Amino acid sequence: MSPTQSTEARAEAADWSAVSADLDAQGWALSPALLPDADCDALAGLYGAGQGFRGQVIMARHGFGRGEYRYFAYPLPPLVQGLRAALYPHLAPIANRWHERLGLDTRFPADHAAFLDRCHAAGQIRPTPLLLQYGQGDYNCLHQDLYGEHVFPLQIAVLLSRPGEDFEGGEFVLTEQRPRMQSRAQVVPLKKGDAIIFAVNSRPMRGGRGDYRVTLRHGVSTLRAGHRHTLGIIFHDAA
Repeated sequence: MSPTQSTEARAEAADWSAVSADLDAQGWALSPALLPDADCDALAGLYGAGQGFRGQVIMARHGFGRGEYRYFAYPLPPLVQGLRAALYPHLAPIANRWHERLGLDTRFPADHAAFLDRCHAAGQIRPTPLLLQYGQGDYNCLHQDLYGEHVFPLQIAVLLSRPGEDFEGGEFVLTEQRPRMQSRAQVVPLKKGDAIIFAVNSRPMRGGRGDYRVTLRHGVSTLRAGHRHTLGIIFHDAA
């Protein structure tokens, strides 16, 4: 089975009704065991090889935290390209519904290639899927992955390492800021191969007077030991 066929099958097997409901309720959802161990290991191994990337970021140099990540170059690895193309069509209807609820005019095409055409026409031509690497004492400050005018409102992170064996600590953290309220933090438990789907920037929340906007940020808590790798799948490209 080719990587694209494999990823399409995995995407179809996800419980998208549950994902949609969880995203509406809390701004994030889990897709357990999206990738098998062998694929996780193969992707994590790409980091050390250092080939097929367009750039590297050392977080401490920019005040982003500690650790590092590398953005893939085009053409993306087949597995990454397959995931990006196969998952997007399931998320586009949710993204359109969110924009409608928030009173935003932008709507997203059903096909990811068509959305990338929109990004590239606006000068957002640099691929954004990335591999992140953390060691003991590393962490990722709370942030949002916004790279230009065109932003797809959902993104995905896949844990490629095994908690409790490959690393300790390093939990995925989300914060939610509601109007006139203090921020709420959530720690999301992930197993190797699990994917978390979450809001890039904001999501709608139903209130007594209709929908209002809730802002989210995400990060990673400090690793106490070991090494952690993550695949990030962002659907818009960067300017």
